[in-house]
Amino acid sequence: MRRHLLALALSLLLPAAPILAQVAAPASLLADAVRLRADTALVAEGNVEVLYRGTRLRAARIVYDRAGDRLLIDGPITIEDGENSLILADAAELDDNLRNGILTGARLVLDQQLQLAASRIDRIDGRYTQLSNSVASSCEICAGNPTPTWEIRARRVIHDQLERQLYFDSATFRLLGVPIFYAPRLRLPDPTLDRARGFLLPRLRTTSQLGTGVKLPYFVPFGETADLTLTPYLSSGTRTLELRYRQAFATGALQLDGALSNDDQPSEDPRYYLFADGSFALARGFTLNLDVEQVSDSAYLLDYGYSERDRLQTELELVRARRKDSFRAALTDFRTLRDAEIPIADQLPDLYGVIGYERRVDVGRGELRFGLDAATLNRASDAPGAGRDVDRAAVAAEYLRAIPLRWGMLGQARAGFTASSYTTRDDPRFAPTTAQLTPHVVAELRWPLARAGTDGVRHLLEPVVQLAYSRTSGNTVPNEDSVLVEFDSGNLFSRSRFPGIDRIETGARANLGLGYTRTDPEGWTLGLTVGRVLRAEADPRFLPGTGLDARLSDWLTETRLDIGPGFSLSNRALIDDGLGITRNEARLTLDNGRASLDTTYVWLEASALENRPNDVQEVAFDGSWRFGESWTGIFDGRYDLASEQAARAGLGLEYRSQCLSVDFSLSRRFTSSTNVSPSTDFGLQLSLAGFGPNTNGTAGRRGCSG
Repeated sequence: MRRHLLALALSLLLPAAPILAQVAAPASLLADAVRLRADTALVAEGNVEVLYRGTRLRAARIVYDRAGDRLLIDGPITIEDGENSLILADAAELDDNLRNGILTGARLVLDQQLQLAASRIDRIDGRYTQLSNSVASSCEICAGNPTPTWEIRARRVIHDQLERQLYFDSATFRLLGVPIFYAPRLRLPDPTLDRARGFLLPRLRTTSQLGTGVKLPYFVPFGETADLTLTPYLSSGTRTLELRYRQAFATGALQLDGALSNDDQPSEDPRYYLFADGSFALARGFTLNLDVEQVSDSAYLLDYGYSERDRLQTELELVRARRKDSFRAALTDFRTLRDAEIPIADQLPDLYGVIGYERRVDVGRGELRFGLDAATLNRASDAPGAGRDVDRAAVAAEYLRAIPLRWGMLGQARAGFTASSYTTRDDPRFAPTTAQLTPHVVAELRWPLARAGTDGVRHLLEPVVQLAYSRTSGNTVPNEDSVLVEFDSGNLFSRSRFPGIDRIETGARANLGLGYTRTDPEGWTLGLTVGRVLRAEADPRFLPGTGLDARLSDWLTETRLDIGPGFSLSNRALIDDGLGITRNEARLTLDNGRASLDTTYVWLEASALENRPNDVQEVAFDGSWRFGESWTGIFDGRYDLASEQAARAGLGLEYRSQCLSVDFSLSRRFTSSTNVSPSTDFGLQLSLAGFGPNTNGTAGRRGCSG
């Protein structure tokens, strides 16, 4: 059949139509047949398409009535109004610019997510769409299952296309066809609006301490760069207001999270917490970082499920890292929430400030590294010994050179020193002013041996021998930054295994290691590391349990097995000469798309000097299992094998469909202390696709079958 295309305005087809003749933008008409009926109407039939000012209309037949300046349209009708709005109807009567009119047997589809069906749709000024006797849902409705998972029935719905808001009159929310609640007035954002002022979906939370309550978030945007979420939390045991403030700047971002509570706890003072996290790029490559952690009491975070932290720190940090140098300055305030430490909190480090600079300079065939360090640490107590305050200034320099040798061997030589000066107050065990000087020399030899087999398997064997010597001269200085030592593959070949400057490893020693890696073309990799430290004399500053307290250290072993992207098994252990294990850590990660598991096992030998009077043997796990297209079970927990007691356990059930997500959670904390009691928490959260941005992780949309 011959098609007719009119690239002129409809007003030119009907010169007698004065209103259409005034339209600046022409309308395009495409149809199988176009004809004039007498002198009053234009009739287009067969696959009719009209394009006018970004609106595309498709219909079986259109009749333009010149006398009434109206379009009489027979369906099926499709109106595409922009990229995110689609109207389907059986019949319509619209004005000549498609901005006003009535559609019957119609549906409005927003952003390919939310459908609103109505007996009648009225278009008003091209901005408002009014739906009468409407049903709204983002769920698929099939002939075999005509009841959607959820729906909102309303006497009237108005869609404001400019503000991207939906206004419901006499709205009833139904779940699986059952009425859940009624609202005389309801306003919700349409799916195209990312940030809309208004209430978010409520969350239900039940705890053994606070009772059953509901959280009702209210979202307030401030322009395009900031927003505030206020969440009243009301239950039988608390009246709480939670808040989250976020703001993006041209050079950084800031987020604040906090809450203020009045609950049934014995204290009459309000309970609160405030966490803040910010990062800002400054001139000359500097970055300013802000981290605030404040809380009213030691049990508040656990009681309300905000965090499991038992030590808080507030820090202001200025850093810069470049290819040849680095700079860091920070001021940190510490606070403990641990029961055993609260009585002596004034004796623990309170305020800590540090500034450091390091630079690298190429010198001949080697490299010179130069560093400056200054720190100050303050305690609230003035008691002799327990209230010690320390100021430190240190300088360090080291020259190192890599030396390629024959047969593929790699050598390295290093020599340098560290000099530090201390000012100590409120501790008679140390002189007011002390200083130390520690020179060191290090020689290292590596011999990487690689082989590739005909089957594509690659082997890498690398023995490493490192000889080191250092000696400290000067006064005894206080130890603030090197109390805890951890021996692993990361510091096996370090010139000092103490983590800070206050203690530096001394004496003659040999660090020995052997690494092996096997890479298989079928997608799995095996890695093994064995190492040990041999000393001329034992260093008594290494505490029992570290694996470094004897002349011959414990054997350090690390094993890692990776099979594709979904399986990883690693183990790190310290083994003494009697084959006794003093420290063991194992981790298993599994993810095959359907099931995931992350398990950690820890064994630590008792060490009274490290405030660990008993052996620690603990396992922690976190996993999920998807047992249907829409259902996922989640579980997590921590179990103390030494005391045969669970510390924490949690179960959850998630439902995800194309239009709905539901999260159930049940958790139990078994541990208790002076300020914290065991508790059980139950949570329920519901998210509906189709209102606001679709970010709830729902499953993909499925079509009807059959």
